[in-house]
Amino acid sequence: MSDENFLTTEEVLDYLQVNLRTVYRLIKAGKIPAVRVGRQWRFRKRDIDAWLESSRPASGSGRLPDDHQHPGERPRILVVDDEQAVRDLLSKTLTMADYDVDSADDGPSAIDKMRAVEYDLLITDLKMPGMDGLSVIREARKLVSDLRVIIITGYSTEASAIEAINLGVSGYLTKPFRLPRILAAAARALGEPVPTVE
Repeated sequence: MSDENFLTTEEVLDYLQVNLRTVYRLIKAGKIPAVRVGRQWRFRKRDIDAWLESSRPASGSGRLPDDHQHPGERPRILVVDDEQAVRDLLSKTLTMADYDVDSADDGPSAIDKMRAVEYDLLITDLKMPGMDGLSVIREARKLVSDLRVIIITGYSTEASAIEAINLGVSGYLTKPFRLPRILAAAARALGEPVPTVE
């Protein structure tokens, strides 16, 4: 098979006008078949064209249906922590990694935001005044039963870890944590390729 029928990742980014995370999501979802060559992905141009053709709205419809995820759509993450420094750091880091990020400083505010906006991932502190992280998760799951969740805590106990497992959380990180760990945990929770940390 000649290389001329294949596109590199960079060529696909340019061809589709989307970011790298979107291409990874499309590969993961099986929308565009990709072949691994060493550490690189290669894509058949005819597969990309076939996917583009199948993604077009039906004739007569001027736009994609509302429930169709647009190729450039970024995952939405809600960060809940009563410490502003932690909220700001996580929000900035995740935003730089190309996620849409909102934050809340307590449980009730977080639940209000989740009633108004659909999130793909909830990252919550465990110990907060008033409503703790486990309560936030329970309430959030009433709104979105399959919401993915990562817990961050400076006060890890065996009981809280067991409860987190019972609630089916995607990640459980103890403070202090290095930022690459939160990015890796977020990618894993969202079903995306985990970034390599050198």
